[in-house]
Amino acid sequence: MGDRTPGGRPARVPEGHAVRGGPARLLRRAVERARRVLGGGRRLGRARGGVRAGGGHGRGAGGVRRAVRRAVRDGGRGRVSDVVDFRGGDFRGPVIGKAEYRQQAPAPTALDALPPPAAGFTGRDEELGRLRAALDPSGAGGEQAVLVTAVSGLGGIGKTALAVRAAYAAREEGWFPGGVLFLDLHGYDDAPVTADQALQSLLRALGVEPEHIPVTADERAGLYRSVLADREPVLILADNASSPDQVRPLLPGGGRRHRVLVTSRDRLAALGARLVQLDQLTPGAAYELLDRALRIADPEDDRVVEEPEAAARLAELCGYLPLALQIAVALLAEDPGKAVAELADELGTSYDRLAALDDGDRSVRAAFDLSYRRLPAGQARLLSLLALAPGPEASEEVAAVLVGAEEPPVADLKALARAHLVERGNSRGCWRMHDLVRAFGAGVAAGDPEARDAARERLLAHYYRCADAADDRLQWLPGDPEPAHFATRAEALAWLDRECAGLVAAAQWGREKRYAAMASRLALCLWWYLDWRRNFDDLIGVSSAAQEASHGVGDREGEAMAWNNLGLGLRQVGRVEEAIDAHVRDRDLCQVLDDPAGEATAWNNLGTALELAGRLEEAMNAYERSRDLCHALGDRSGEGMAWNNLGIVFAATGRTEEAMDAYNRSRDLHHSVGDRRREAAAWNNIGNVLRTENQVGRAMEALRKALSIRSEYEDWYGVAQTLGNLGGTYEDTRRQAEARSYYLQAADAFTRANAPQEAARARARAAALTAPATPTDTPAPAAPPARTTDSGRPSPPPPDAPDSAAR
Repeated sequence: MGDRTPGGRPARVPEGHAVRGGPARLLRRAVERARRVLGGGRRLGRARGGVRAGGGHGRGAGGVRRAVRRAVRDGGRGRVSDVVDFRGGDFRGPVIGKAEYRQQAPAPTALDALPPPAAGFTGRDEELGRLRAALDPSGAGGEQAVLVTAVSGLGGIGKTALAVRAAYAAREEGWFPGGVLFLDLHGYDDAPVTADQALQSLLRALGVEPEHIPVTADERAGLYRSVLADREPVLILADNASSPDQVRPLLPGGGRRHRVLVTSRDRLAALGARLVQLDQLTPGAAYELLDRALRIADPEDDRVVEEPEAAARLAELCGYLPLALQIAVALLAEDPGKAVAELADELGTSYDRLAALDDGDRSVRAAFDLSYRRLPAGQARLLSLLALAPGPEASEEVAAVLVGAEEPPVADLKALARAHLVERGNSRGCWRMHDLVRAFGAGVAAGDPEARDAARERLLAHYYRCADAADDRLQWLPGDPEPAHFATRAEALAWLDRECAGLVAAAQWGREKRYAAMASRLALCLWWYLDWRRNFDDLIGVSSAAQEASHGVGDREGEAMAWNNLGLGLRQVGRVEEAIDAHVRDRDLCQVLDDPAGEATAWNNLGTALELAGRLEEAMNAYERSRDLCHALGDRSGEGMAWNNLGIVFAATGRTEEAMDAYNRSRDLHHSVGDRRREAAAWNNIGNVLRTENQVGRAMEALRKALSIRSEYEDWYGVAQTLGNLGGTYEDTRRQAEARSYYLQAADAFTRANAPQEAARARARAAALTAPATPTDTPAPAAPPARTTDSGRPSPPPPDAPDSAAR
């Protein structure tokens, strides 16, 4: 089998978008450049209502795609289809060396990034002692135990404050030299953190680079346990879980004294955890919290001591809940002249207005209501609109967009933090809300639907502009016009990483008709980034949302692009039959739209999915249709990809001569447009065919050409596969020392590409050659291209498989 190269979709001008003046000239120059790159002066294809830049596969055509997009930035839609997955082996045209992205990946989250301890913490000595005993590694359970402790209680009762205090105490004791991991699962939000997302965050915090995180939940969980197995004891604090299912995948394997500490409003008995139930503070503890917290703000503040009866009434109105008590303290601290009795009277009025609520909710909401009514207008507006931010944290940039300000409202955010309504997030310049505060703020925003909708539209437009600019920078190649925003790829990636959760959630807004057009554009802009970060769950989610949104508003071009991207994401996680259905829908829509370039892409990607399903004759037909369409369009890069993929099927069915012809055509076409990465794939496949024909010298020459190019572009997975193929060729000729050297080099390259299973197989082959040579005429086995099973795992290689090459 051989290296697969999938098809590509360029940008297009949507129907009804006028192109005049400067942008029109840029568009014409882009199309003329495409004609020169693709050859022959042919028309590049026709999209309804606009212009399609053909191909988008090679270095030059990639520049065309981005030039067209910049010419129509506010109306165009990018179509992604040139998939690259170095582990699965698909290659995309404008890919910069993988190591370049690795160097620019964001630093992992600090292992001791606990939230600050709550001010005035008191009244929980007994519960804190129980948690300390559970976390103490010298306690019961032994070396093999994985002890889970779950703290449960009402919202606002102080579960997080208690757990964080216990984590600080454990860290100070030196019980967890491997670090303390903190993760808010947002279990009671509209979009709780899934187990897959939690594992991704934890792996990154443990130092695993984003592009190295596996695709499937099982693989992520396995890597997570493997990483923890090699660390000193670690404490995982999983805050705000709503169910055992959110927590189970986060449990480390045995063998170390790791601990998991969970907080939840529900008793998570199904986890087999040690359960700690929190109740309201006692009246005495609530009184002490009020006094202690006020004295933190001003050591001379004696109001609680001077008004004990009013303080007791205030504590009762707060339901003896720490969150409500802290808000009351913030109100008193902001107004040193206010008597405790006066605040209690005001809170009582709010409490009476919320009589329909349960006592716990009523106490907290009354505190929110009173605090909100005392805010200046700007801060009150910020609180209500900040609650609309789609991610778990909102950057100061997002806060500015929501309120329509030119500069981030940092002073107002700090004022809200003093009022105990927001707090600083994990990332610098980001803020978050307690989920009860968020629900309160969203309820306030719902009272002014016009302002609410305008804020969400501003945020969507901002996210689209920035994501589109970041996408331009990530896909930029030397020779293309310099992108206007984001000076470096590192800067673009840092912005995308910081805003990722919000971007993905905002793209889901497209399911509401009002936001469909902009949200679907945003989803399409995120494809490249999510694919590179191997964040396939979110990729599938945003593509599904884009498909639904486009279909709902009758945007068939957008729907076709979304089906294409959805199919590619589904294929990556092993959902091959669903991927086939998505690519069929894409193809059918492109045919209705008279979009031959899009149809060529759809046929190519459909062929890959069909082949993965074992439907080789249908795959061959799909590749032939893609090849013929690309040839008619003058798209030499697309035609070369189709020939390469045809060669894979020919080789798999024993049609060696036809496979060689297909690979040679692919090599020549890619060489003609300067696409060296895909040219390397063809050389690698040619080398494999020559090896099966016992043309050892020519096989080695072809493989070395592939190796040279792949090394130049730092494609470590491809480098490893070609090294393995060279090792197999030497082993065939019984030159065991050379073969062993190549296998060991392949293992190192696989390790660099974060492919541990392939690395282990390469080392095993090298180890097998340390034994005395045994004469044999059987070619050395090698792993085939990675295949995805129903679980998304690569299938094990059969013992007589031909040498692999990246797919």
